[in-house]
Amino acid sequence: MSCCCPQNLATGKFFSRFARRYHKRYLKKGLEKTQQQLVAGVQQAGVAGASLLEIGCGVGYLHQFLLQHGASQAVGIDLSARMIEEARALAAEQNLSERTAYRQGDFVDLAAEVDAADVSLLDKVVCCYPDAESLVKKSTALTRRVYALTYPRDRRITRWGSRLMAAVFWLLRSPMRNYVHDPRVIEDWIIAAGFRKQSESTNFLWLTQIYTRP
Repeated sequence: MSCCCPQNLATGKFFSRFARRYHKRYLKKGLEKTQQQLVAGVQQAGVAGASLLEIGCGVGYLHQFLLQHGASQAVGIDLSARMIEEARALAAEQNLSERTAYRQGDFVDLAAEVDAADVSLLDKVVCCYPDAESLVKKSTALTRRVYALTYPRDRRITRWGSRLMAAVFWLLRSPMRNYVHDPRVIEDWIIAAGFRKQSESTNFLWLTQIYTRP
């Protein structure tokens, strides 16, 4: 099933434009700083032999990096068809095709068809999704051990930036929007699903959190 929400369709179309660029950037520069923080937290929690689920996987390099460092297999889901194409190509370049599987579409729509995984990854995904509650609750329900995510800090500058981006998308007549969700509410949803926070790191804009099941 593909996503039917106009905002999600617009998001997939928007990020498709950057798929090849993300692929090339990773090959040249590697993981971004926040992704390094996320990976370090996941590795500390334990990734050896783990199955991975990455929601909003982009071109796939985050879960593919973890596959090269002890994880066993991964499923990537993304709204953008071009991102999925590049993820498959990057997996093939790294001899990971047999350990990866990809789905294009809205995770919330696909969740009933997705197998549970040991580790779930949501890198800069919550900020692009209008229904954060459904996204978090359905993804935690499919997570056995480790839940890792990066999303915007709830600060004045990020809220202003979000409003500015909304104005730009409105001028472009695009239904795409970005969101600054309350971290306290997101944390409550995750803890209610049976997790506890293991670590947290921040930079100027982003908040990275790692949760584990006791």
